[in-house]
Amino acid sequence: MTTVVPTSEEDPVLYVVRFTAEMSWAEAGPEVAEQQVSSLCLEAQECMVAGRWLDLASLMVTSADLVFSKASDKDLESIYTIICNLVKKPESLDELLEMAKLLSTKIAQPNDKPALRLKILFNLYNMLENPYSRFIVYKNALKLAKEGKVIEHIIPSFRKIDSLLKEWDLGVQDQRELFLAISNIFKEHKSSPKETLKFLTKYLAAFSGEDSHVLEEAKEEAACAIIEFVKAPDVFQHDLLEMPAVAQLEKDSKYALVYQLLKIFQTQRLDAYLDFYTTNSALLQSYGLVHEECIAKMRLMSIVDLASNESGRIPYSSIKDTLQIEADEVETWAVKAITAKLVDCKMDQMNQVIRMSRYTERVFGHHQWQALREKLATWRGNIANVITTIQANKVTEEGAQSMQGLAMR
Repeated sequence: MTTVVPTSEEDPVLYVVRFTAEMSWAEAGPEVAEQQVSSLCLEAQECMVAGRWLDLASLMVTSADLVFSKASDKDLESIYTIICNLVKKPESLDELLEMAKLLSTKIAQPNDKPALRLKILFNLYNMLENPYSRFIVYKNALKLAKEGKVIEHIIPSFRKIDSLLKEWDLGVQDQRELFLAISNIFKEHKSSPKETLKFLTKYLAAFSGEDSHVLEEAKEEAACAIIEFVKAPDVFQHDLLEMPAVAQLEKDSKYALVYQLLKIFQTQRLDAYLDFYTTNSALLQSYGLVHEECIAKMRLMSIVDLASNESGRIPYSSIKDTLQIEADEVETWAVKAITAKLVDCKMDQMNQVIRMSRYTERVFGHHQWQALREKLATWRGNIANVITTIQANKVTEEGAQSMQGLAMR
C-alpha cells in the first residue's frame, strides 16, 4: 500500500494534494487521473501563492474525505496532520474561526472510522491556540461522538469541563448548546441519569433571568430534567422547583402533570404519588418510568419528610403507615435511608422509635439557604462568646497569679 512519506523537496501540502488526488482518481484511468491530479495541484499552488488558506483547506479536506475509506489509518493521520496544520496560516481571527469550523465540520462526518475521526479532531484542537476556535472543534467532536457511537472516547473530557469553560469564555447561547449536547450524550450512553441531570440542570440554569418568550425554548428539556430526576435512583435533593425554566411548566397544557410529579417527589409523601399514579399511570409509562422504582424512591423521600417533621423521633408505626409496609420492614427501610446518606439515625427497638440526628433537605432553595445562614450566624455568635469567656478567664487567672506573686514577696 502507498504510504505518505515525502522523499522529494516537494512541499508537504502539495504532496498531500497529489497523494489524495491520485488515490481518488485512480479508477478513472491514467489519462483522466493525470489531468485531474495536475489541475488540483495547480489550484493548490495558486491558493498558496495568493495566501488563500481557507480555499486551500477546503480543497484538501474535500479530497482527503474522498479517500477516507480507502487509505490506511496511518496514512490518514499523516494526511490530516498536514491539513490541520493550515490553521497556523490565517492572519485574521475571522478566517481562523472559519477554517476551524470548515475542517472540524468536514472531519466530523460519522460515516467512516468515527474513532479515528475523533482522534484527528482532538489533534486539530491541540494545534489551535484561539480559545473560541477550540470550542468550535470540541462542539463538532461532541456531535461526532454521539452520531458515530464512540461516546466512550469523549466522556473522559467532561471531567475537565469547568476549566475548559473558563478557557473558552463562552456566551450564554454557546453554554446552552454545550450543556445540552453533553446531557444528550449521557442520555444516549444510558449509564448515568445523574450525569444527564447534572448537565441538563446547567442548561436550564443558563435561562435564569430570561423572559417568558425565551424560556419557552427550554420547556422540553425542563420536562426531561424532571423525568431524569425521578428516574435517578441516587438523586434525592435538587433545586429544580426553584428554576424559572422548570416553574413555567406548572400551568403548561402539555407538561403540567410532569411538573406536578416533580412537586410530589420533592415535597410530598408516598400516598400522594400513589394517588397520582392511579390516574396517570399511562403518562408515567410513556416516559419510561417504572412504578416499582418510583415507589422505592418515594419511600426513601417519605422517611426524609418524616425526619423533618417529627422532632428527631419517629415511631416505627409512623414509618410503617407512611411507607405502607409491614412492621418487620421498618428497620430495613431505615437502613436503606442511611445507606443512601439521606439520614443519620439510631434504631431504638425497645421503644420502637428511630432517633434522627441528621437528615438531608429534599429541596435546597431560598428558604433553606436562609435557615443555614441563621444557623451559621448562631454558631458564629456562640464561638465568639466562647472565645470571649476564655479570654476573660485567662485575664482573671493571670491577675490572680500576679496577686499571689505580690503576696509571696
